[in-house]
Amino acid sequence: MTAIALFGAGGKMGYRLSSNLKGSRFDMRHVELSPAGRERLKSGLGFDCVPQDEALKGAEVVVLAVPDTHIGKVASAIVDDLAPGTIIVILDAAAPFAGHLPKRADITYFVTHPCHPPIFNDETDPAAKRDFFGGVAAKQHIVSALMQGPEEHFALGEEVAKVIWAPVMRSHRVTVEQMALLEPGLSETVCASLLDVMREAMDEVVRRGVPREAARDFLLGHMNVLGSVIFEETPGVFSDACNKAIEFGKPMLMRQDWKRVFEPQELADSIRRIT
Repeated sequence: MTAIALFGAGGKMGYRLSSNLKGSRFDMRHVELSPAGRERLKSGLGFDCVPQDEALKGAEVVVLAVPDTHIGKVASAIVDDLAPGTIIVILDAAAPFAGHLPKRADITYFVTHPCHPPIFNDETDPAAKRDFFGGVAAKQHIVSALMQGPEEHFALGEEVAKVIWAPVMRSHRVTVEQMALLEPGLSETVCASLLDVMREAMDEVVRRGVPREAARDFLLGHMNVLGSVIFEETPGVFSDACNKAIEFGKPMLMRQDWKRVFEPQELADSIRRIT
């Protein structure tokens, strides 16, 4: 039975992972420093935590469910205690991309991250429809990267990823550099920023007299239909009026050189701010 040491097991992310790993084929060792986190694991899932050295003894996989700002520190604190061939699983590309992982050639670094449940889905269960993050009830896709280590380690890393992010639909293999393009580049710098602007725009039309509920219903409904056409979820084209509005609106809203957010140095600067 493959042994996994889960660090940060009682935290916000770690608790989700602990819940999904419960009942799996893996021999789990839970590590949690916070008294509140240890109590959460015990009362919610019935798990007792173990000391770090006990958790690492014989562990084939180590999952770091800790904040990005702590990844480098935690990895450096345990790296000398790992057996050759140990797989360290990191849940975000920021710290690996930024070079915060300690150098050791005989261990594996595997990076995985959820895509989160898609807007266009077939969920009918109420719990799944309200599981926006994923990893509880709603199906989602995932991305994973073998940063370093033997090729055969990808299969085990992906198996762990599919359990911790379950239920999983598609599992995509990418590189760490590509994962950084996806986040923070695509998902946060671009998508989150534009969504924040859309919320500001909604607030502005409310300020100008539109009832808030009407503005919210109108915006979210149009996000659904416009998005379904733009992302080819359904066949269709925009009206001439809509195309003219886009032609006018994009230069008003977007800098001409906005795609430079995907340049390597811009990504590095963004990740440095995060980590």
